[in-house]
Formats: sequence, C-alpha cells, structure tokens
Amino acid sequence: MQVLFEDPHLNPIRQKVEAGERLSFEDGVTLYRTHDILAVGYLANLVRERLHGNTTYFNVNRHINPTDVCVASCRLCAFGKRVRDPKAYTMSIEEVWQRAGEGYTEAVTEFHIVGGLHPELTLDWYCEMLRGLKTRFPHVHLKAFTMVEIAYLARRTKIGVRETLERLRDAGMDSLPGGGAEIFAPAVRRIICDHKIDGDDWIETARAAHQLGLRSNCTMLYGHIENDADRVDHLVKLRALQDETGGFVTFIPLAFHPDNTPLQHIGKTTGFADIRNIAVARLMLDNIPHIKAYWVMMTPRMAQIALRFGADDIDGTIVEERIYHDAGATTSQGLRRAELLQLIRKAGRTPVERDTLYRPVQRTETAFTVLV
Repeated sequence: MQVLFEDPHLNPIRQKVEAGERLSFEDGVTLYRTHDILAVGYLANLVRERLHGNTTYFNVNRHINPTDVCVASCRLCAFGKRVRDPKAYTMSIEEVWQRAGEGYTEAVTEFHIVGGLHPELTLDWYCEMLRGLKTRFPHVHLKAFTMVEIAYLARRTKIGVRETLERLRDAGMDSLPGGGAEIFAPAVRRIICDHKIDGDDWIETARAAHQLGLRSNCTMLYGHIENDADRVDHLVKLRALQDETGGFVTFIPLAFHPDNTPLQHIGKTTGFADIRNIAVARLMLDNIPHIKAYWVMMTPRMAQIALRFGADDIDGTIVEERIYHDAGATTSQGLRRAELLQLIRKAGRTPVERDTLYRPVQRTETAFTVLV
C-alpha cells in the first residue's frame, strides 16, 4: 500500500508524476505553497532519476565578462555601472583574448561570455572578439550573450534580431547562456528591470535563436518581489516555447542576491527556497532535459543537496565570476575539476564531465575526447 503524503494536496500531483503526466499551472502553485518540502523533493528526484539515473554533469569552463558598463539601471543588479563610474571597466578585444588565455588549459571546453549593455561597443566589436577567440581556441565552445544583449545589439545596429544572431553565429558564437529572463510577469519586471526588454521580447529572441539552430539555456530569478504564481507563469511560458522549438538545453534557477543593489532591504533566499525552486522546476519543465544547481549562487553544499531535489548538473570550474560576487556572493571564484568530482561523489552521485551540449568528455592524462 502506497504511503500518502502529509499534505493531501500533493497526492493527485504524485499520481501525475508517477504516470508521467504533465503538471498544470495550479499544480505548480501547490508545489510552491506546500510545507512538505521533502515530498516535493521526493517527486522531483523521481523525475530526475527517471531521466538521468545517478549521473550528475559538470564541465570545465571559464567565465569572461568583457564589461560591466551598462545603460540599464536594473534595481536587481549590483554588476552594471555607468560609463563615467570610476569603478567601471571595459576590456579591449586584446584584453578579452588575453583573459581567455590566462584561464585556459587543454581541459577547458567552454567560454561563458556575458556583460553589460555598453553604449559604445558595437556588433562588429563583438564579432571581432568572437572570431579572435575561435582563432586562438578553436576547440572551445563559445556560449555567449544573453537574450537581452542580443536584442540591445540589434536595436543599436538597427537590424533585426535574427540578422544579429546570424552575424554573431557566423563569427563564432556556438550557443547562448539564457540569462536576463528574470521573471516574465510585467508588473514585477517594471519594478526590478524596467530598462530591459520585456518577457515577450525575451521569448521572441530565444525563439529566433532556436529557429537558427542555436541552442540556449534558460533562467529564472527568484527571491525578490515575485510571488508563487509569477514563478509558475514563468516556468509555463518556458515550457511552451520548448514545446515549439526544443532549443533549451538546461534550466537554471537563480537566487536573487540583494547586497549592493537598490533592493538590498530584501532578505537573502533560504536554503528551503533554493531547493524548492530546483524541485518545482524539475517537475514543471518536463521537456527541458537538464536542471542546474549553480554552485556559485547556491554554495557548493546546497548544490549537493539539490542533487537529491531534481538537479542533475552543478555547472563548472568557472574562475572569476563577477556578476554574483558583485552582489555579495561569498563562494569561491572557482573550483578545480578534482573538487567538483569530490563534491558530486560525496553527494552519492556519479560525476560525468560534459561539454556544453552534454556530450560526455573522456579524459586521459594528456588529452580529452568528446564522445559524440
């Protein structure tokens, strides 16, 4: 006889999950509102192990943030600065190439490249940056530019989003990281990031990228002024686009870090909130293959717990992440490959090194091979 959950509202959801049926908007709200977090985690782990067994993915990557100058004034952001801010920085193209080289070893399979909306850096500048990286590091996957950056470059260049994506792709961009989605709810977005494109434009930009054959990740920022319904609405809209395009590879829930932002009066997210967002995402996003517990944001210890609450990926080695650390993140700037292996194994999971598209990477002492 099956044991019923403490919260009776979860039992119909359990039946759907065990039958592999899609959850509704109302189910998502119930998952956010229940106090039985262990039951939610149990259900998310069922789905996680159905999809990935005991496997947990990681990669060896490097983050590059070419500039923190940004014309937007988002209340959620501690990273962006005005052009004349004495603390602002903008790398030259040569400095970007040099920075990539400083963190590069033969083990690196990905450069993750995002930055501010700079009023002077042109589409041609970014294309030259990409071409130079591809020339110098031909085997490294370039995961570059949020949907917000793409739309901004298109507007500045006075061309369409599709043509902007084509030019960046032809210069060497391999996929997109999926940031800048925040929360799609217009009322919330007007308060936290009214200078960015709206949620519909983010979806349209992602749709255009996917139609061109570019894969991307997708994100959601939680823990600020949004409510349960706003989060579920966000997840359902991502799920609908995935039904259409199949272009999303990974979903990453991102906790709001309030330090050094105009919203710093808002408290930091709790561990319960962090693992709940992982779990609900795994249950609602039945068509997105991977859920990432971003250790830089969650801390390595919480990322370990998340591996039992629906997550199957913990990101990579990173090295010098700026955006979350400017907002008060106290985690390390990077972890070594051996540390990631240990982190996953101590959580009782089996580590599998991957490239950006989740193809396993097989290593020897002197080289690596991507298993296609």
